Formats: sequence, C-alpha cells, structure tokens
Amino acid sequence: MGTRTGTGTGETTGRQQPRLPLSRERVLRAAVDLADRDGLEAVTMRRLAQDLGVEAMSLYHHVANKGAILDGLIEVVLEEIAEAADRAEAPPAGQDWQAALRARILAARQVLLRHRWAPRLLEERAALNPRLIGYFEGLLGILRAGGFSWDLAHHALHALGSRAIGFAQELFTPDDRDAAYDEATEMIAQMAERLPNLTGMLAEVMHNDPDSTLGWCDDQFEFEFGLDLLLDGLERRRAAGGPVRPRRS
Repeated sequence: MGTRTGTGTGETTGRQQPRLPLSRERVLRAAVDLADRDGLEAVTMRRLAQDLGVEAMSLYHHVANKGAILDGLIEVVLEEIAEAADRAEAPPAGQDWQAALRARILAARQVLLRHRWAPRLLEERAALNPRLIGYFEGLLGILRAGGFSWDLAHHALHALGSRAIGFAQELFTPDDRDAAYDEATEMIAQMAERLPNLTGMLAEVMHNDPDSTLGWCDDQFEFEFGLDLLLDGLERRRAAGGPVRPRRS
C-alpha cells in the first residue's frame, strides 16, 4: 500500500510535516535567534523570511516594518529580564535591600549576556516601554522597603543608570579582540615615555581573556565591582539620613 503524502483537508502524513502558522510571536522569536547568531544588522525582512521559510511580504501581516521588529525585540528581552528578576533568589528587601537589588540586577545582566545586541537597542528605543517601567517599579519597591526616602531612591536610580538593567558602558570594546589586543600591546611599548600612568595601568591589568564578553578585562568582575561600589555608597547615604544636597564647588 502506498504512503499518502497529504489530504485535501490539510492533514499531512508520511514525510511531509505541517507548517507552523506564522504569528507575531514566531516572527519575533526568529528575529531574536537571528540577532543572537549574526548580530542586529542581520535582522532584515528578507533574512527573517528566509529563516522562516516564507515570502517576505507575508511578514507584513504580523509586523508593520523593521522598526516594529526592533520594538518587538525589546519586548522579548524585557520580558525575559522581568522573568529572570522575579526568579532571582534573594532575601526580602526589608531584611537586605542590597542583596535583593543586586540579585535582580545580576539576573537581568545574564539575559543581556545571552543577547549581546540588546544594550544598544535598549538605549535607543526603550525609554517609555511599559515592561521597562515595570522593571524599575520593582527596583524602586526594593529601595523603599530598604528604608530609602523618595528623594534618595530617585537619586539612586540615576546613579545606577543602565547598570540597573544589567549593562554599563565599557571603556574599550574592540570588535576583533585578538587583533586589538596585539595592536594595544605594541602601542603600549611605543607610548611608555609619553603616557606613563596609562601605560603602567594597562601593562598591569590588560589581558586577552577568552571568557571576556566585551573587551580585554573580566567584564563580569568589573560590572559587579562597580555595582557593589554604588550599592555600598547608597547604603551609607541611606544610613546618614536627610535630603541629598549638591556639593558646593
């Protein structure tokens, strides 16, 4: 008896597999996978259509244009951040606000390390995204439970900046880390007399770390170092009490 390959009702048997229906969620998930694999610049209607096995025009039934895709990418990442932050293990904020805030921020960072294109997109397009606002609402709740006044909590969010959602601007972010490391090593030797302080520091700390995600240093250590400095300073401010006043020059 022969093997049927299809029926008139859409039922499929044999080697053929039914095609998953196209949806906005499926388009955005494919866009995330493409950006993770080939970078944000690779996310075009044509490439997405190829990955999904459809005609490019069919995508417009689910996303209006590339801008809508980029906004959708932000939605996906912020949803992942919110879920990761909610799962983060930490003591109640009223017991240890620093540990609670730190756990949520580091959970958010792990999401961004999976999607290394996301920080740039968050800076450019996420200002009034409801999911981002909801995330900061959670951080603000931790600060308030930890004894922060509204005034100090406001200043704390400004001080944390992008670090609050898991990323910070790096001093050196070479695209080709190996080539940049070799070039920098040669440059150090050439500028030793002219720039002794910078040369001394780089000679001491610079290394071509294969686990580095953003440059030549241990990026995770540097991120946590900066975060802990901020949290310790904020705790001293909180314990001191009183309104925050600018220093007179």
